[in-house]
Amino acid sequence: MTIQDQYPAQYYAQYDHAAAQPAPVTGWFDVWNMSDPSSVPDAADLVALTEEQWLARTPTGLGVQDGKVVAYAAPAPTLAQQAKAALVQAQAATWAKFGSLGQTVTDAWITYQKALAAIADGSDTTSTTLPSAPS
Repeated sequence: MTIQDQYPAQYYAQYDHAAAQPAPVTGWFDVWNMSDPSSVPDAADLVALTEEQWLARTPTGLGVQDGKVVAYAAPAPTLAQQAKAALVQAQAATWAKFGSLGQTVTDAWITYQKALAAIADGSDTTSTTLPSAPS
């Protein structure tokens, strides 16, 4: 069996079938020019591309929707995801401002971190924005 038998198209895009669509393209394959395509998923699990699509591909900004390559923008992070990231930053800032100097953390910083943690873990279901960091 030849590569052309296994992969009728020369060019393919790969994406996560379990992800919500549009799903970002996670790999590009020019299978006919590969010496060993054994690590390439089955053609049925890929999206076949024309040469024009192959030449127009970019490292980011493309996804798969209903078996077609389309423009893709990653969704904005959720409030909980933003809170998790802000909490990591707040903990680092608290250590730098207080802990590393042997000083007591202020109530404002403790309250701020507790508010972020509540948003991050889902126990705060009413906030729609992140709290402001203490000055």
